[in-house]
Amino acid sequence: MDNFIIDTAETVYTPAEDSYMLAENLLIENDQSVLEIGTGSGIVAMYASKLTKKVTATDINFDALELAKKNFKLNNIENIELLFGNLFEPVKDRKFDVILFNTPYLPTENNEVLDDNLNYAFDGGLDGRKVIDLFLNEVKNYLNDGGIVQLIQSSLCDNDKTLDILDKQGFVAEIAVSEHFFFEDVVLINGYL
Repeated sequence: MDNFIIDTAETVYTPAEDSYMLAENLLIENDQSVLEIGTGSGIVAMYASKLTKKVTATDINFDALELAKKNFKLNNIENIELLFGNLFEPVKDRKFDVILFNTPYLPTENNEVLDDNLNYAFDGGLDGRKVIDLFLNEVKNYLNDGGIVQLIQSSLCDNDKTLDILDKQGFVAEIAVSEHFFFEDVVLINGYL
């Protein structure tokens, strides 16, 4: 795998094991169009850009977009389109071959919510599914026929529910990779349309 130079910022999620789990297991073929939601530092989009020239990355955190742009420049990567907005808002009326999302999957009580942009990276609401379910309800509308969705989540937010939702929408879904950390299993779920 490529060794990228990654700058970080206090208000942007620093790449960790979950980021690399997604980055190192990308199912992207040459010339496929890719959308990454919640790009953060841009690390996953950079890995994707080594596999295809058609990468779009979005984030609801403006600080993240600024940091990703800086990281792309540090690594001489020029072929990634960066867009600001929540989930699929920035790519209305577009479809992709592969959609990637390291979801904000931590169950978060009201008193654990941070008052800055970093909160977007982890706050999954009380059951960890606040953003995951919104994403799953829309993802099929933005995928080309035969498309793939790859998302990261935790056993704390009900992996079976995600698999079930994908199944009901016509995906063939599986847990492709699982790693145990302290109090949870972090998993990569692949859904094939």
